[in-house]
Amino acid sequence: MAEETVRELRASFAAGRTRPAEWRAAQLKALVRMIEEKEADITAALHDDLAKPQMESYLHEISLAKSSCKFALNGLKNWMKPEKVPAAITTFPSSAQIVPEPLGVVLIISAWNYPFLLSIDPVIGAIAAGNAVVLKPSEIAPATSSLFAKLLPEYVDNTCIKVVEGGVSETTALLEQRWDKIFYTGSGTVGRIVLAAAAKYLTPVALELGGKCPVIVDSNVDLHVAVKRIAVGKWGCNNGQACISPDYIITTKSFAPELVKITISIMTNEFLAQSQKLNFQYLIHEINLWQLDSLKRVLERFYGKDPLESADLSRIVNSKHFQRLTELIEEKKVAEKIVYGGQTDEKRLKIAPTILMDVPQDTALMTGEIFGPILPIVTVISSRLPNAQLTNPYLPFGGVGDSGMGCYHGKFSFDCFSHKKGVLIRGFGGEATARYPPYTPEKQKILRGLINGSFFALILALLGFPREKR
Repeated sequence: MAEETVRELRASFAAGRTRPAEWRAAQLKALVRMIEEKEADITAALHDDLAKPQMESYLHEISLAKSSCKFALNGLKNWMKPEKVPAAITTFPSSAQIVPEPLGVVLIISAWNYPFLLSIDPVIGAIAAGNAVVLKPSEIAPATSSLFAKLLPEYVDNTCIKVVEGGVSETTALLEQRWDKIFYTGSGTVGRIVLAAAAKYLTPVALELGGKCPVIVDSNVDLHVAVKRIAVGKWGCNNGQACISPDYIITTKSFAPELVKITISIMTNEFLAQSQKLNFQYLIHEINLWQLDSLKRVLERFYGKDPLESADLSRIVNSKHFQRLTELIEEKKVAEKIVYGGQTDEKRLKIAPTILMDVPQDTALMTGEIFGPILPIVTVISSRLPNAQLTNPYLPFGGVGDSGMGCYHGKFSFDCFSHKKGVLIRGFGGEATARYPPYTPEKQKILRGLINGSFFALILALLGFPREKR
């Protein structure tokens, strides 16, 4: 099946179906229409796969996908235009340009955590660049995968854009084919398998992998705003199951864990009694309501006293990942560091927002990507602030090393699926006899002058010196 699918798509691409700007725009407009008309179906699929809240599905998947389509439509004509570049004097008279050419037939292997957006976003870039596409949605998000298999053929050109469902065996069969580019979003483990398969044919690869993404906070920030942003960036992003959600907090040593542990008694007689044991600097930090108390109050306000009952928290995707996450926090050296949360419900695959303080660095929690609703707080001497860029289509999104290779979003998606072909345009005028053998001393002098930018040598060459014998 995989071989037959690729053969059909290659025939469509070779026939030139995907190259015209009109075809590309028509597919992108169809995707916009699909997103608008099937929003309820998309929301339902995301809820089936992840119990994703309706507003979160709209904000983080549906609206971003629609914006990505419209952004590509608005920029398509300019993106497709050849870029003029200077021509060298050695090819005078001539002009030169860089033409973005479609790569051909591309494979996109998607992830389960944002199963709609992370599937459709690279497809948008591949279509805009004029490629034929196979989308392999994640089998771990079966409802969304099934929805793509049903909807895409209804809206886009099925001779050039196809969906292949399935698990490991189907993905393996796809990777055995020859592609012109493979785009993979997911874990580093599978990313290495994809890269190894691509090496067989020297296929270019874009890998969007994970990583440990820190949030860095110092004493100069607006803590009220910072804590709300941390909370929604962690637990409001698929309950921490996102590569861009905070993996851990880094803060300065001045916010010591001993200090944090008593913040629950703020503005009480108990706190006033405790404060006598603290120096003035620590008291100021305590009154500022930092860390644990602030996060506790914000989390309770966002998700209630029993977050396992909240309709605004996604569930863990499946029992395998639930087990992985519970094992992380059940490790003895980790469990004793939990200062908030930790409740679990295996039947419903729910894990409450969980905060830990100064977990040992050699634990599995701190050495691998967490990818769940668990947030350690780490204290250091000093640090630098990070960058946020996901929703800006003018910025590239991608990583290096264990976080991947290549980038996409906006025009960077178009570039990801394009070959920058250099084109030299030269007529038959302006022939210089000096460039042809035999290389006499006169010819060599003129050629050296041309290479060194001599205007006099250029005039001699254009006038046909030295004269050629016929």
